Amino acid sequence: MGRKRLIFFSVLTLIAAGAACLLLAYFYGKQPFSAFFRWGESGIRQTFSGKSVISLYFADTDNAFLKSEQRSIPRTSDPAELGRVIIESLIKGPGGGLVRTIPEEASLKAFYITKDGSAYADFTAAIRDKHPGGSSSELLTVYSVVNSLVMNIPKIKRVKILIEGRESMTLAGHMDLRFPFKANLLVVR
Repeated sequence: MGRKRLIFFSVLTLIAAGAACLLLAYFYGKQPFSAFFRWGESGIRQTFSGKSVISLYFADTDNAFLKSEQRSIPRTSDPAELGRVIIESLIKGPGGGLVRTIPEEASLKAFYITKDGSAYADFTAAIRDKHPGGSSSELLTVYSVVNSLVMNIPKIKRVKILIEGRESMTLAGHMDLRFPFKANLLVVR
């Protein structure tokens, strides 16, 4: 009788432990054993320290593809504020090993998101005037901004780049900026 009782309580303990893990997974980001991180409404990973972890896209050393760099930023629930923080982080440049895609002299004048999921990023003229040029570099600049915003903020579906509050034909002579861009993961490695 003692052995059956031991097996019964062992099975009961395993069931209770499994239920506890499922409850933790539900309350802490719907990922098993995720006691340190949870996924917020914005779609980015949030830590319990009041910080959020985002992915920023910078150029690789060959200036051929974008690579993701994780960055910890102050948590915010406002998608427009998060968008401003993301772009300002891109302007500051990578932490190491990657190459900046936006000239450091550039700055963000305005950023807003419309109800249809279009984001508008208005830069100073330095993004164009100080840009190194070249079709590959221009492509990486545009998709560095677009991918960093779209991949971190689910509310954003497309991004329109403005310069000095106006629509610009191009950034460095190769890409048509008159239309909004959707994320392009083909340029990411």
